[in-house]
Formats: sequence, structure tokens, C-alpha cells
Amino acid sequence: MPTGPAASTALPVLATASDPNDHRSRLEQEVVALFDQFRDRLLRYLVGFGLTIPDGEEVVQEVFLSLFQHLQRGKSRENLRGWVFRVAHNLALKRRYQTRRSLEVLTEEGAAEALAVDPAPNPETQMVNNQAQQRLRAVLQALPEQARRCLALRAEGLQYREIAQVLDMSLGAVSLSLARSLARMARAVER
Repeated sequence: MPTGPAASTALPVLATASDPNDHRSRLEQEVVALFDQFRDRLLRYLVGFGLTIPDGEEVVQEVFLSLFQHLQRGKSRENLRGWVFRVAHNLALKRRYQTRRSLEVLTEEGAAEALAVDPAPNPETQMVNNQAQQRLRAVLQALPEQARRCLALRAEGLQYREIAQVLDMSLGAVSLSLARSLARMARAVER
């Protein structure tokens, strides 16, 4: 059996490398760091997508649970930012579909009659909506041309990778451009 400094360090390194709890702990730390980095951006994107803040927060949590499972299975670590936004996008679509379906069920059951409201907005709401639309148009016009192109392509249903190819940008640049643009638009609506 070997002796000396090399022999004493070999066993702990092997034990640490094969310790599943240590690996899980490192993954948890990495996912928490990514959560801290992307949470606000994802939430803004999801709210801009039409989800309520509570629904958006649930989707963000689902995204990072999926990310943890993705990394735990040893799947690709390439472009985690794009992966996170794509999963958020897909979950948001699913959530919107579920919400619509729930409303349809309520309507079918007649429960919507109890919630019936005049569908036409009152004059005050119309004015607030018009002001919000004007602010959104102003923000959209103030965006750099590249950012407007990213938004337009995204609105047409192109994926981040497709937008990156069309505009000859990196996937990260597309994601960042869209997140910043949507954040600016969300701030304009909040005013």
C-alpha cells in the first residue's frame, strides 16, 4: 500500500467526487445562483406574456425545479439562459391554456353568470388603457432597432435560436435583448 502525501490525498478526493450528496449540494447552489440571477427577468417576461404575478412566480419555480432535474440527470449545460427562458415560455403557454380551459369549464357550468360583468370597459378604464398603450408605443419606438427586430420575430413565434440565426446574434444576446425590452415595456405599463 502506498504511503506519503500522495496516498493520503487520493482517498478523500475519490470519496468527495463520488459522494452524491456533495454533487447534489453543488447543483443546488448552482441552481440557486441562477435563480437569483434570472428570477426577476423571467417574472417580467412571464407577466409581459400575460400571466398574473402569482402565476408567473409559480412558473418561475417550476422552471428552476426543471433546471435542477435537468442538471441532475447530467443533461446539457449549453446556454442555460436560453434553456430557462424556453422552459418558462412553454410553461407559460401551458398555464395560459389551463386558465382558458378553466374559464370555459366555468362558463359551461353556468358559474360565469354569477361573475357576469359588462364586458365593455368604463370610460376611466378606457382612458387608462389608452394611456398605457401610448406609453408602450413610445417605449417600443425608443428601443434600438435590433431590440425591435427581436421583439417582432418573437411575436411571430420564432424561437430564440431562430431569432439568433436570423439577426446573426448570439442566443444570449437575443435573450438579454428581449428581457430588457420586456422589462422596459413592463415598467411603462406599471406607471
